[in-house]
Amino acid sequence: MSPSHIFDMLSERYDSWFKINPILAENELRVLLSLGLKGLGLEVGVGSGWFASRLNVPIGIDPSISMLKLAHKRGIEVIRAIGERLPFRDNVFDYALLIVTLCFVDNPSEVLAEVARVVKTNGFVVACIIPRDSAWGHYYMKLGEQGHPFYCIAKFYTINEVERLFTKVGLRIEDHRAALSFKPWGKPVEEEPSRDIRGKGFVCIVASKRHYQE
Repeated sequence: MSPSHIFDMLSERYDSWFKINPILAENELRVLLSLGLKGLGLEVGVGSGWFASRLNVPIGIDPSISMLKLAHKRGIEVIRAIGERLPFRDNVFDYALLIVTLCFVDNPSEVLAEVARVVKTNGFVVACIIPRDSAWGHYYMKLGEQGHPFYCIAKFYTINEVERLFTKVGLRIEDHRAALSFKPWGKPVEEEPSRDIRGKGFVCIVASKRHYQE
């Protein structure tokens, strides 16, 4: 079964995570807000639109119809599409977000190449991941092994692996922001975003699209 079919069937369960884990969700949101992204934005893998609606990202794509319906209710302009084939012209967006998206796509290199295509020169691409080698990565992979419907289909990456994917498609790493320094089995605490990414469970990698001659 494809990831989009699983998200179609379990969209409400997915969206309930934000209510069940408000401290985690707000910590992650603060990381994204700290980036200060401006202009016309796109979220690739918009899901239920929880992040996009709070970050004022107007447009989101996702292959799951059920997810798009939830995002639309939150005021997002939604388009059904996959990251490997974005239905936009070149150089349209000032920035694009992939928030825990790469772990669910078939070909992350193709997705990032497409995202780089639709972002303007000097625009930004931000990929937020749960690093495979973090305590949170180990925790979610264990849940996947136990049959969790979302994490059993996820492929987690290290920060270095994602950075190599960025570089491969001509994006230049500019910054990092992170949160979730506590362990998954510990008591959640509110955190401020940090540039110290060591051991963090939620890491956003910020890259820019530059002229190739630079």
